[in-house]
Amino acid sequence: MKVAVVDVKRLSPVSQEDLRRRVVAAVESGRTQAEVAETFGVGLRSVSRWVNTFRASGNKGLKARKRGRRPEEQKALTARAQARVKRAVVGKFPDQLALPGLVWTRGQIAELIERWFGIRLSRVTIGKYLRSWGLSPQKPIRVAYERDPEAAAGWVERDYPAIAARGRKEQAVILWLDQTGLRSDAAVAATWAPTGQTPVVPKAGVRFGVNAMSAISNKGELYFTVFTGGFNASIMIGFLKRLIRQLDRKIYLIADRHPVHRARLLTDWLARHHDRIEMHFLPGYCPELNPVELLNGDVKHHVTATTNPRTKSELAAATRTHLRRRQNQPDHVRALFGKEEVRYAAD
Repeated sequence: MKVAVVDVKRLSPVSQEDLRRRVVAAVESGRTQAEVAETFGVGLRSVSRWVNTFRASGNKGLKARKRGRRPEEQKALTARAQARVKRAVVGKFPDQLALPGLVWTRGQIAELIERWFGIRLSRVTIGKYLRSWGLSPQKPIRVAYERDPEAAAGWVERDYPAIAARGRKEQAVILWLDQTGLRSDAAVAATWAPTGQTPVVPKAGVRFGVNAMSAISNKGELYFTVFTGGFNASIMIGFLKRLIRQLDRKIYLIADRHPVHRARLLTDWLARHHDRIEMHFLPGYCPELNPVELLNGDVKHHVTATTNPRTKSELAAATRTHLRRRQNQPDHVRALFGKEEVRYAAD
């Protein structure tokens, strides 16, 4: 018989304390937390929290407390204080304000508010303030310390527009190029499973990897090669030879400053084929400006994070299959240029 779910917040403080004690006693008697949660009709997280509190503080941690905010939480931030905190979160990193880390968390913001204004706020309250300021949790883009912001801005505002104008004049195709590696021991993507039961996914015990090199255009064209072993100028030249055979237009190839891209062997080959292909380089340490980085992430997600290649040949075959699928989906390739960082290259 299924037990009805208990709304703990509606219970009196005394009833809450009694429930906590009975739940903890059941777990301490040897029953699993999942069984106890189902028996008492409470959430598994609540059971885990109460048990951890008991083990850390004993019975006093389970005692009923007076409801409402703590005295130090009664005050609300003034409009001026809110504006000051928002400026700090938007315009600075935590370490610039003597706080640990490079990204803001609600805990760090709470610590900053207590330091500046002497007000201690809960993480729930901090979250409400952040949302009211128009902020949301987002995964940041990693930027190298060596990155030159002026060079990046110059590329977007001056260098690339000049290349695009020349390309239109010569009726050339502009392709962005990048390489990526795929490994058998890559992290597995999340999956659905019963609460409290971590799923087990079989992966090959032997480590192996393959490499892929892709070139895409903002019109949805995709060209690629999959190879094993190290990346060198000979592999690059072989790929470029295929490009000039497949395309009857001049190619403007945009790539990062990988040492192979500037190798003497490749430079000499490009000089001999200048009428068919030119290579242009992105500013250093600016991978976010290359839309192929997004394709690389797509390939890794679909090939190594959600499938289970058991051999190097299977991994290479899965990589080719996915890239061929994307070749037949030009709309998907064009959509890569819609992300803010690479939107400059969409036209």
